[in-house]
Amino acid sequence: MANIRKREGKKGISYQVQVRLKGGGLESATFTSRTKAKLWAQSIEAAIRDGRHFTGSKAKQHTLTNLLERFLEHPSLQEKTRTNYQPQLTWWSNQLGSKVLADITPDTIAKQRDKLINKGYSNSSANRYVAALSSAFGMAVKEFGWLEVNPCSKLRKLAEPRGRVRYLSDEERSCLLKVCEESGSCELHILVVLALSTGARKNELRWLTWDDVDLNRELLYFRDTKNKEVRSIPLHGKGLKLLRKRSKVRRLDTSLVFPGKNPEHPVNLEKSWRSVLKTAGIEDFRFHDLRHSAASYLVMNGVPLRSVAEILGHKTLAMVFRYSHLSPDHLREEITRTLKAVNL
Repeated sequence: MANIRKREGKKGISYQVQVRLKGGGLESATFTSRTKAKLWAQSIEAAIRDGRHFTGSKAKQHTLTNLLERFLEHPSLQEKTRTNYQPQLTWWSNQLGSKVLADITPDTIAKQRDKLINKGYSNSSANRYVAALSSAFGMAVKEFGWLEVNPCSKLRKLAEPRGRVRYLSDEERSCLLKVCEESGSCELHILVVLALSTGARKNELRWLTWDDVDLNRELLYFRDTKNKEVRSIPLHGKGLKLLRKRSKVRRLDTSLVFPGKNPEHPVNLEKSWRSVLKTAGIEDFRFHDLRHSAASYLVMNGVPLRSVAEILGHKTLAMVFRYSHLSPDHLREEITRTLKAVNL
């Protein structure tokens, strides 16, 4: 609650206003009129309610670009995360980089996020952009002490579509593999085969190192996973054969199995991927759908959902229930046994 005091001095009448802050501090200012004092007090109180009032001077000294640069250089940030965040944070820097942190409100961020939607980005993609920015703001609050509140925490997450199950038919799978093999990109061919064989995520495969590949025991190890748990997947068939062949011509300047021109970063195959999909005539299909395809094949061939969850790296069965409709036989057996028990 604001407290306004009228003062009479040599220079005339003035009005000193004080607003009590969270934590017991005070923010004060002096004005020549009571109206201006009230308006200032209302703006401070509104800022406090919205989580955009910062008592420290650091929020007014550092720009968003300052924050993003320090965040990306932080030693705790894994190289994989840094690479994934880089394009998103570069976009935020281009939009709001010159603004000081104290001037970046939830509404400021929401308006920029909505620009992404207007450009044709999906709600899911827009949410990922905000999540990347939120990570930087979170570090500014918890570690740098530049802010008291993460402004992204005030934003409501945009509604995302329910997880879909788009998987390759036998004909589509054969055609895609054939086109990949003939594309001239051996990395793309191997990655597609491994994605279909293991159900691994794209970046789990792209960032594989030779230490993660055990050709003797025929295993792949995924150490940097989404749920932060290491998992191992058996290698078999074409995937194993292709990796054995690749191990004989591996590059010596990197430990990555699929390095790009920069040996510290994996190969980028977005252009090649779009090209093979077009050539194969496969529509409405993303690289992540190879993971759905692998899961669907497992379920349709009678693999229990718990085992599918373990292969995919899900901690619970909730994520794999989307595939349960592909294997109704176990439900038929349960219903038959129950009806027999009650004589129906």
